[in-house]
Amino acid sequence: MEEKPNAFAEFENHTLTRRRNLLPTWIKVFLWIFLIAGALAAIFLMAGSLMTHVSLSLYGMEANHPYSMTGLLICVLFLFKGIVAYGLWFEQDWAPQAAIIDAIIGIAICLVMMAIIPFINSAINFTLRLELIPLYFYLKKMQSIKKTWESL
Repeated sequence: MEEKPNAFAEFENHTLTRRRNLLPTWIKVFLWIFLIAGALAAIFLMAGSLMTHVSLSLYGMEANHPYSMTGLLICVLFLFKGIVAYGLWFEQDWAPQAAIIDAIIGIAICLVMMAIIPFINSAINFTLRLELIPLYFYLKKMQSIKKTWESL
């Protein structure tokens, strides 16, 4: 006796069907934060000449204008984080690799701002960068889900 295909088989499939479900809630929250921050960075870069004071800060770097060297670097980093957030939220194939690169860049900048810059520039004091903690877990999570993400 031949078994008839079930018309509701797609609804009974309990396997993981969305890449987004691989991401923990804390990463999803940060995705939305960086989607918004990336959009704001784009606005700051487009309208920077009209702004007199914009306080920008990321990974221990601070700037008061988007058209300063530090301000441009911060805006570019926020734009990149926004692109990575877009890729993860909309389940793009390239997103986990971009997220791994994002985490490595963030860790590297934090370490430079924490361990090298205070000894080069006496105006900047040593500060323990607590961003390293979520960046480490972000890196490990993206590395662990990369193969599953790519196979879906």
